[in-house]
Amino acid sequence: MTNVATRLLTLITLLQNQPNQKANELADKLGVSLRTVHRYFAMLDEMGIPVYAERGPYGGFSLVRGYKLPPLTFSLEEAVAVYLGTDLIRETWGTLYQDAARSALAKVENILPDEQRAEIQWARRSLISTNLYRAELASLSPVMEKLRQATRERVQISMQYQGLVKENQQRRKVDPYALVFRSGWWYLVGHCHLRKAIRTFRVDRIQTLKVLTSAFEYPIDFDVQVYLQTEFKNQPIIRAHLRFVPEAAFMVKSNLSMWESTHENKDGSMDVTLTAPDLPWLASMTLSFANWVTVQEPPELKSLVQEWAQATLERYKS
Repeated sequence: MTNVATRLLTLITLLQNQPNQKANELADKLGVSLRTVHRYFAMLDEMGIPVYAERGPYGGFSLVRGYKLPPLTFSLEEAVAVYLGTDLIRETWGTLYQDAARSALAKVENILPDEQRAEIQWARRSLISTNLYRAELASLSPVMEKLRQATRERVQISMQYQGLVKENQQRRKVDPYALVFRSGWWYLVGHCHLRKAIRTFRVDRIQTLKVLTSAFEYPIDFDVQVYLQTEFKNQPIIRAHLRFVPEAAFMVKSNLSMWESTHENKDGSMDVTLTAPDLPWLASMTLSFANWVTVQEPPELKSLVQEWAQATLERYKS
């Protein structure tokens, strides 16, 4: 419903800024079908917003002359929500939208009354979100900027993509549909020409990237929100069972957000379960706790941790 509300406001603004626009032109600007635009006209009519159509080659849809959107007003909670939203964009997108987020907030603050500006100042001091991203976002900024450009301009990309092991590295040509941030990872959703199907790619696994000049058509019947509802459920997820020694139980209890479940044993040791998309990440995380933790399952993770631990020992011996 939020997308519909946003598009209705955008439609009003488009008509307000430029009268006599064709329905197909408005559909292109909104990124919806012609049928949907006519449905929006009906919704605006039900809301009492006067839209009329003029026939003829120079005709089109317009707002009744003199109609303007009412002044922008916020409640205290809405003002804080705007601030929190811009702050999340800055945190999630880093430098790509950092300046835009600050500029947008400054413009909003400029029209707010003193009471609401004071509420935003309070939110800055008291409602803080930080370190949402697992890795350094700056290292991905060049790739993210190119992906944003290709997604916005609807042009294909060519990339060298690395799977879980180096041998799986392949050249892919992709029609980029959307960028998705989920659980601390950035993903690209698009049509893979190698697999001839829609696929999801981890952005941090893209080794090289080139934006091509070949345009692509965004499929009319594709809804990325519907796709995501099932995509991540169908992705392979590895569940690990680890046991912490009693001396490290405090580490489990102080990092509860890391675990899917926890269980304290009679001897004071702690069993935890956690999930991840691949074994290397789980092995790295496990080894970060050194001799405080042992892998109970799966056996593949136990073998990988043993292999890496042995290789680390040999390196230090040499």
